[in-house]
Amino acid sequence: MLRVAQNLYDYRELLFTLAWKNIAVRYKQAVLGLAWAVIKPVTLMLIFTLVKSFVGIDSGGVPYPVLVFAALMPWIFFQESASDGVNSVVSNTALIKKIYFPREIFPITAVGTKLIELGINFVILAGLMAWYGMAPTVHIAWVPLIIAYTVLAALTIGFFGAAVNVYYRDMGQALPVLLSLLMYASPVIYPLHLVKDKLLVQQAAGEWSHALYTLYTLNPLAGIIDTFQNVVLRGLPPDWGAVLPGAVTVAVLLPLSYAFFKRAESWFADVI
Repeated sequence: MLRVAQNLYDYRELLFTLAWKNIAVRYKQAVLGLAWAVIKPVTLMLIFTLVKSFVGIDSGGVPYPVLVFAALMPWIFFQESASDGVNSVVSNTALIKKIYFPREIFPITAVGTKLIELGINFVILAGLMAWYGMAPTVHIAWVPLIIAYTVLAALTIGFFGAAVNVYYRDMGQALPVLLSLLMYASPVIYPLHLVKDKLLVQQAAGEWSHALYTLYTLNPLAGIIDTFQNVVLRGLPPDWGAVLPGAVTVAVLLPLSYAFFKRAESWFADVI
């Protein structure tokens, strides 16, 4: 990781240039521009709120529109960061063939660019909280660490997927589908406490209940979303029992993903 930090510092000007290019290309001919960063989470929030009115999801005392928007923020940031990271190398073919520089700059730039859209959504969340008379507490200080954790989770997929996508372009097509499925295995539409109640309290799966809950929380997004909702909306500290399994997953897989990316990097210019 020290090597990554050094590369980012040495090539910081290129990093900022690529980040600006990503933003310009994404919104250059979009009539609504950055408004698209708001339209997606707001539309999904409205759809999920409508669904909730039919199926009756217990939101634990937090207004459901705010709860689901707070879940969609880290989820969409992760989903789009990972997807853009996977496509980041093949979308810069011309640059790769001209000069050498650390190729990990591409996935990192793709993820970093999404922080702008995340910042816009924080403004929307603040407006929703004000509308419902909710105020943040001191626990909101955890937010920067949660965002950093989400960035690392996205890079875990981004490094590995970007390398594979150079050789097999199916990766770029398949990932959005796989991530859409992962959303239903993450507490986006429903809060994590419903899963915990079913498995740990009601023992719905019998002797397998605790193992299934641990398996569920190995998904980093389970802990990320629940912790974000806790510290921003509920005024509670992180639930470490929900966070740690996913953190272990990222801690193990991120170095392996980066090592795989660096090993494949030598042949990018020849294959791409």
